Amino acid sequence: MLLLSAIVGIFYAFGGVLKSHKDFLMADRNLSSWPVSFSLTTSFMSALTVLETPAEIYRFGSVYIIFALSYAIMVVISAEVFLPVFYRLGITSTYEYLELRYNKYMRILGTTMFITVTMLYTGIVIYSPSLALNKVTGFRLWGSVIATGLVCTFYCTVGGLRAVVWADVFQYILMVTGFVAVLAKAVIIKGGFGPILYDAYQGGRLKTWDFNPSPLQRHTVWTIVIGGTFTWLGMYATNQSQVQRYFACRSQWDAKCALYLNLVGLWIVLIFASLNGLSMYSIYKDCDPLTAGVVSAPDQLMPYFVLDILEDYPGAPGLFVAGTYSASLSSVSTSINALAAVTLEDFIKPYFTLSEEKLSYVSVGMSLLFGIGCLSMAVLSSVMGALLQAALSVFGLIGGPLLGIYSLGILFPFANSKGAFSGFICGFCLIMWIGIGAQKYPPAHHRTMQLPLSTAGCQRSNVSALVPLTVTSPSPAPP
Repeated sequence: MLLLSAIVGIFYAFGGVLKSHKDFLMADRNLSSWPVSFSLTTSFMSALTVLETPAEIYRFGSVYIIFALSYAIMVVISAEVFLPVFYRLGITSTYEYLELRYNKYMRILGTTMFITVTMLYTGIVIYSPSLALNKVTGFRLWGSVIATGLVCTFYCTVGGLRAVVWADVFQYILMVTGFVAVLAKAVIIKGGFGPILYDAYQGGRLKTWDFNPSPLQRHTVWTIVIGGTFTWLGMYATNQSQVQRYFACRSQWDAKCALYLNLVGLWIVLIFASLNGLSMYSIYKDCDPLTAGVVSAPDQLMPYFVLDILEDYPGAPGLFVAGTYSASLSSVSTSINALAAVTLEDFIKPYFTLSEEKLSYVSVGMSLLFGIGCLSMAVLSSVMGALLQAALSVFGLIGGPLLGIYSLGILFPFANSKGAFSGFICGFCLIMWIGIGAQKYPPAHHRTMQLPLSTAGCQRSNVSALVPLTVTSPSPAPP
């Protein structure tokens, strides 16, 4: 997987395709909709999503699948409200809009926030999946961290946005294939989908529609549809990492098609991840590896499940591991390319007059620099993991206020820079207060509503560990 991703970069570097810095950063604005749609989906579904979504379904039930509705609402708003404005302006960095609409200080504010958050996020995206897989599979931690960082940096630096997009296509296919392989084996073990759904129903995992109006409850229809829509809208409508890809489409129609096709891709990944979570519950309903102490964190459940049920099939567990790293590579490469683009457009071109050749060199240099920087953040995550996670939670709160000032500028012609800046600061302070409070005072158990798990069916294999019985007799089919 790493080798093929690198080859994509080499192909675009030496195939005579890259001609200018705009070609490097924006693929000469000549991409068609379908590879961009794959790219949007793959970079959105990071390795953290691949590992944590099945664990979420396993522990809390299928209410998470309602995110399919928030995805749909988010894509429609992004395609019909934000995309036409940005695309007609012909901008490269979304933060150019803030200067055109308000002033250059708002542009600098947006760009600085984006670079800070993205560097933090990318470091954690590289390190956290590697740590989870290391704990369960014995896969070398620093080998995987360094390989992920170096390969991403390589094909971003030599191949530009075209390499990122086409590598994402391959990586999406690999990620979905891994999910399908695991699900197929689980269905064989349980004797069909019927027993899996029956076990999920008996365990309360199919209670999806909870209309409790309380905003304090962890997941309800309202918190997922409303909160989820605004969360993902901040990424798809205004975040450079996503928006840059549909800026690179050959027409506005292609960009819209890419967004709507991406919605189908998001649904496919969400469905397979959810079915894997239900399958994992069906197999481990009487022997929870987390409660039994076989794994130490929820994000280790899925790798453990894969190794457990596919251990007799050489290479099959590796297919899922490769798919997980595919999601990680996509998120990291997208971030590196976006960081290079905003740095060039917002901090270099406005203040320096450079020839096309020099701009091309600077683009490549920025990709290399940010690749090394993201890898360094991954190393820092190993030392300051909890602190960085908390910092990411706090910095992640800028998504709402940033979305607010973009929405203000697009929807209200009378808004000005003073109102936008004061609104951003007030919104940021208020949400940061809530975010810090959430870190200091975790929600009570009755708010998180974790569903019960059992270890009654475990067998003791030695004095220190409990090992789940994987292959059980098929559950009775539902009436």
